[in-house]
Amino acid sequence: MISAALDDLIARAESDPTVLGVVLSGSQARDGMATGHSDVDVYVIVPAYGGAWSDTKRSPEIDEIPYSLANLEDRSDRWQRYSFRGAKVLLDRMDGGIAERVRAQAMLTPAEAAEFAREQLDGYINFVYRAAKNSRDGRPDLARLEEIEAAPWFLETLFALHHRVRPYNKYLRWELDTHPLPAPWTADFLINALIERPSALFVDLEPLARDRGFADVVDGWDDLDLIRAYAAAPVSEERGRPGP
Repeated sequence: MISAALDDLIARAESDPTVLGVVLSGSQARDGMATGHSDVDVYVIVPAYGGAWSDTKRSPEIDEIPYSLANLEDRSDRWQRYSFRGAKVLLDRMDGGIAERVRAQAMLTPAEAAEFAREQLDGYINFVYRAAKNSRDGRPDLARLEEIEAAPWFLETLFALHHRVRPYNKYLRWELDTHPLPAPWTADFLINALIERPSALFVDLEPLARDRGFADVVDGWDDLDLIRAYAAAPVSEERGRPGP
């Protein structure tokens, strides 16, 4: 059914000269990710919305998403951008122009990477600092809440430091297995650390951030000794509170 629904959409797109491209996204585009519950997510790229390509149409088999060329060129929606990572261009009437725009969505320019890394690194350290203070003051439950908040900021930082958009959590293992980062950022290491205690990742993130030119962000925090000690401490039986 899924194959038939996709074939039908492609046939309709190819018969419509206004359609500029067709892009397969979601689990079906990423090798090994699709399950028996996965539908097909398809962007139909058009010069402007209208006619048969006005509204998104959803069914159990396929999500048919009209997408204007202007939207495909707009990279301001940071969360949306990962949907184009690993996407497959099934039709490109712009002589590679659709594929080029898909690639641009899926990667960060040096300027974007610097902006995102600076912003997200500062936010990550902020939550580690808050967790450290709560732990120090005997509030392990609140320290754990700060740890949970720290995880997405860390992911944004790590991938921005490598000029890449942050994966959706669903695709984090696929991303790291398919497009590995340098050591120590393997899928098992990173996912386990994010689940257990994201602050511990500061130990490996700090030298990377300094090496990439963001020492001023790290050094902008007054109590680095507290942050480093908390990040490096082992986790005690009381979840979220480093042991002695």
